[in-house]
Amino acid sequence: MKIAVIPARGGSKRIPRKNIKSFHGKPIIAYPIEAALKSGCFEQVIVSTDDPEIAEVAKGYGADVPFIRTPELADDITGTNAVVADAIRQIGINTGEACCIYATAPFVTVEAIVKGLETLKDSNSEFAVTVTSFPFPIQRATAVNANGMLELNESEHRMTRSQDLPEMFHDAGQIYWGTVEAFLQDKPLFSGTTAPIVLPRHFVQDIDTREDWVRAEAMYEVLHSQGAFK
Repeated sequence: MKIAVIPARGGSKRIPRKNIKSFHGKPIIAYPIEAALKSGCFEQVIVSTDDPEIAEVAKGYGADVPFIRTPELADDITGTNAVVADAIRQIGINTGEACCIYATAPFVTVEAIVKGLETLKDSNSEFAVTVTSFPFPIQRATAVNANGMLELNESEHRMTRSQDLPEMFHDAGQIYWGTVEAFLQDKPLFSGTTAPIVLPRHFVQDIDTREDWVRAEAMYEVLHSQGAFK
């Protein structure tokens, strides 16, 4: 069995009610729900929430809300794996694949979801996660020292040409495919058994602050006008 789990707790602080805030005319959680349903990958698309209003909004866009998440799993420190594992246990499956899709991921596409499942299976990995490349070599990162001056974090690369440095990637904050067994065993997401689902940088934007939100809406408007979301 394959399920999608969209975590959406009600207690977001930096952007209040973030998971159902209007983004280009509809609640932001609608975007991952619709992409998951359109992908055809899942027997069930589940929203895991502790909030009745979020539950009703999610149902209105076609998601299942078969349980209300307990307060113990809806705090600021509970991780993705724990929420997905809870959903797996709640619906009672032991094998198959699960895909965590973040509620505030309006840039998630059907293609990325399908590619993620193919990547997970073809690589025989425990997880497959969306990532994107850093726009500048992180080996050239600088830090402000105790005297308020800049220092290279990796001084050995002071003279290394950019093209000679390995490309590095970071979590795109969108899709986390994994085997049911890996989620239930709480395997770490980045431990050498995770395959990359590489996304273009212009399809990636964390939305943690109001500034992020404004930037994301501007990016979405441009991409939407170019037919990027079908």
